[in-house]
Amino acid sequence: MLLDRLNRPIEDLRISVTDRCNFRCTYCMPHEKFGHKYKFTPKENLLSFEEIERITKILIKYGVRKIRITGGEPLLRNNIETLVGKISRLENINDISLTTNGFLLPKMAQKLRDNGLQRLTISLDTLDTDVLKSMSGRDITAQSILSGISAAEQAGFSPIKINTVVQRNVNDHTIVDLAKYFKDRGHIVRFIEYMDVGNLNNWKKSKVFTADEIFNTINAVMPLKKLTPNYKSEVALRYQYTDESAEIGIIASVTKPFCGNCSRLRLSPEGKFFTCLFASSGTDIKSILRNEPEDANLENTIKDMWSNRSDRYSEIRNEIRNKALNKSPRKKIEMYQIGG
Repeated sequence: MLLDRLNRPIEDLRISVTDRCNFRCTYCMPHEKFGHKYKFTPKENLLSFEEIERITKILIKYGVRKIRITGGEPLLRNNIETLVGKISRLENINDISLTTNGFLLPKMAQKLRDNGLQRLTISLDTLDTDVLKSMSGRDITAQSILSGISAAEQAGFSPIKINTVVQRNVNDHTIVDLAKYFKDRGHIVRFIEYMDVGNLNNWKKSKVFTADEIFNTINAVMPLKKLTPNYKSEVALRYQYTDESAEIGIIASVTKPFCGNCSRLRLSPEGKFFTCLFASSGTDIKSILRNEPEDANLENTIKDMWSNRSDRYSEIRNEIRNKALNKSPRKKIEMYQIGG
C-alpha cells in the first residue's frame, strides 16, 4: 500500500478529460474571464484514452479502486464512452463514475451505461430559472437538466447524486425546494459549501452558506437524522429524512474539512497530477508517457509524488489566507482543470 506523509492511502483517481465546458458557472468558469476567445488546451495536448488507461493500470497496483471522470464538462470529449469502456474492463476497479452538468445526457446516458459506467453525479444548483441562468452563465432552464436526469434514469442509473453549490444570497433561498423535489425521487442531493478553488471565482468567506446553515434550513421544514459514513474517506456528511424517504449529503470543505481522510489523486487533461483540489502546482507526467514505453520511471514518479504528499489546505485555510494578507494571492489550480 502506498501512503503519503500523513499515512493516507491512494484510493481514488479523478480524471479530468477536458478543460472545456458548455456552461460558465460563476464559481468555476465565470464568463467575464472565459469568453469566446479564451484559449483552452489544444486537442493534441490532451492525454489520449490509451495514455489514461496506462496510468490507471499503474495506479491500480498502488491501491486505486475508484475512478471518477470529470472536466470541464466530460461529455464534450469526443467518444468519452470509449474511455469508460476501457476503464470498466480493468480488474480491481470497484467503482467508476462521472460528473456532468447533465445538459448532454439525453444523447449520452445510454452509451455511458452500455459501456460500463456505474454511477452519475449531475450538477444542478437550483430549480429557479432566473437563479440558474445567473449561476450557470447560460440561457438555460432547470428542465434542460431535469431532462438529462430523466435520460439517466431511463438508462438505468439509480440513485443519481445531485451536486448543488450553495452561495449566500445567491441560491441559498432555493435549497428547500430542490430538496423537496428530489426527496421522493430516490436521488441524493449533496449540498456543497462554496469553496475557494482557484483564483478566478472572486471567493469570499462571507459568501459561504455553511453546512450548519444548510442543515438547519432543510431540517426546519423536513426533519433529518444523521447517518454514518459509507466509508472512511467519504466527503459528504450523510443525513436521512426522519420518514426514511431519502437521504441528502452536505460537503463542508470550508467549515468542517476532511483532509485527514483524503485519498484522492487528480489527473488534469494535459497530463499533470495534483494531490489536492487546492494545489498550486502539479507533477507533469506527459513527457514520460510519450517518451518512455516502459513503466519504471512513471511508477517511480508516482511513488515519489504520493509518498511526499502532505496537503491539508482546508484544515489550514485561515492560516494560509491570513499570511497572504497584503500580498498577491496564492495561486491555485482552477476547478475546470481538475474537476471538483
